[in-house]
Amino acid sequence: MRTTLTAAATATLIALTPHAAQAAESYPDPRPITGQEIIHDPTVIRLKSGGYAAYSTGGVIGARLSTDGSHWSDAGNAFAEPPAWWYEYNDTGDPWAPDISYRDGAYWLYYGVSSWGTNHSAIGVATSRTGLPGTWTDHGKVFTSERTDPWNAIDPAVVTSQGRLWMTFGSYWTGIRMVELDPETGKALPNATVHHLATRPDAPYAIEGPYIVKHGRYYYLFASYDACCSGADSTYKIKVGRSTSVTGPYTDSTGKPLLEGGGDLLLAGHGRYVGTGGESVFRDRGQDWLAYHYYDADDNGTPKLGLNRLSWKTGWPEPT
Repeated sequence: MRTTLTAAATATLIALTPHAAQAAESYPDPRPITGQEIIHDPTVIRLKSGGYAAYSTGGVIGARLSTDGSHWSDAGNAFAEPPAWWYEYNDTGDPWAPDISYRDGAYWLYYGVSSWGTNHSAIGVATSRTGLPGTWTDHGKVFTSERTDPWNAIDPAVVTSQGRLWMTFGSYWTGIRMVELDPETGKALPNATVHHLATRPDAPYAIEGPYIVKHGRYYYLFASYDACCSGADSTYKIKVGRSTSVTGPYTDSTGKPLLEGGGDLLLAGHGRYVGTGGESVFRDRGQDWLAYHYYDADDNGTPKLGLNRLSWKTGWPEPT
């Protein structure tokens, strides 16, 4: 679907690189899916046993399963009960924005625990041999933040670079950050340096939900900008930058650093698909896929699962 541009918007696009202009003027609809569509902050993986699992904000890390990636079923939650330590960070034991990955013969599930309006937050981790709901063993805190810190320990996502394990995270508190993890425990190294990857100049620095993908010689940083969680009034959109180093500096296609508010617009709301964000990327049979939620303007702003293939024809990701 193609958006309608005003004359002023068209003039602005002329000053952009071809890639940025293309991303800004057109956005594809998500792949049609059936079954349980409702989800928020999805992380998706193709299981070694076959089929797909998606985990999300909501419940005790809500779970969805699919045999073909098109029809999804509600599969309960990752955990039967919240681990006791979660209640240190909110009264309901409510986890946010998980990230699933596979390495060293196990599935790893990272997630944040916090409350609205505070950076008294923690990121935790659990492991499973199958990746299925009900099989996870929690291992406690990975990294925390306190009210005295200029960052917020939520929205984790892990990436491996040259044999080292890294976790990017962050929300609003001055943008996106990164720490190195111990690959054996999956937890932050003692006294790990907190790297700064992206922010924006306008308070409250509305950027969160990072995810990093290695493609070719570049690391690509995806992040959600503006406001989520307001149904059809949400303004979430996904932007991207890249770097030859996992710790940055990341720049957009015009060369503007993401630490200075840069970022190419990858996917924004259009038609019924409002507030696209909470994204992650997964690989399936050699193809990269973008997973995200959108708020369905034709269904009272209900958050639903969006899936789009990612193309790399220009050296930058493009959803199709």
